[in-house]
Amino acid sequence: MLTTTSTRPLVPDDLDEALAVLHREPVANAFVAARVQSSGLDPWRLGGEMWGWFHRGRLTSLCYAGANLVPVCAGPEAVAAFAERARRQGRRCSSIVGPAEPTAALWAHLEPHWGPAREVRPRQPLMLTRSPAVDVTADPFVRRVRKDELETLMPACVAMFTEEVGVSPLAGDGGLVYQARVAELVGSGRAFARFEEGEVVFKAEIGAVTPYACQVQGVWVHPDRRGQGLSVSGMAAVLRFALAEFAPVVSLYVNDFNTPARAAYRRVGFRESGSFMSVLF
Repeated sequence: MLTTTSTRPLVPDDLDEALAVLHREPVANAFVAARVQSSGLDPWRLGGEMWGWFHRGRLTSLCYAGANLVPVCAGPEAVAAFAERARRQGRRCSSIVGPAEPTAALWAHLEPHWGPAREVRPRQPLMLTRSPAVDVTADPFVRRVRKDELETLMPACVAMFTEEVGVSPLAGDGGLVYQARVAELVGSGRAFARFEEGEVVFKAEIGAVTPYACQVQGVWVHPDRRGQGLSVSGMAAVLRFALAEFAPVVSLYVNDFNTPARAAYRRVGFRESGSFMSVLF
């Protein structure tokens, strides 16, 4: 009897089918979709493999296997198949991240082989908006970061990453990959900040962009300026840039324990729409 399901790494000829899967949930899949749209399915350009799960010859689920392991539109059977492939390959990723239900199932399969994780964040609300709150004034001093301001921006980016992830992005390669990513965001006009006396006091980037949605990341306020409303007015400014220039829907995900951030995002017009999960190694 012929099997009705199969799993394999995708190749460039699978691009249209892969995009069709990604577009089924365009907000939740923005990170992976942006990479595929800009790089295709060639592993060297994509920065990892894209695994596909086929049911009766039709591609129905994906799993991005690069620096992150990300299940996409994956039900229980697909998750089990992706977990088995990941187990055989061995852990090469620094995190597992994605919609909470399939990510939790994937980790349940892999934890006996890959565990323990450094940290598990089981609920990270996915928030989105299609319009800014009308009663919030955007910070007029938040603007695009210029290329010649990269060195000034980097300490804030490093501080944000270390505070958020728990490890420094400068570890390992001295930060070369991380600095290159920040430089790419600055060069593409997707890094925004408020500068005061040559120092960043608020920043955020638009990390993933597709025709359907974009994703804000790296939101940070200088510790000395927290509690002064910079996150609300700053996010209002970034949101206006994002909606005017990048995509009709703006999303982000946030740790459920970060009550001040969630309140700030709601204040500028975001609402919760689903939940992500992250497993950090």
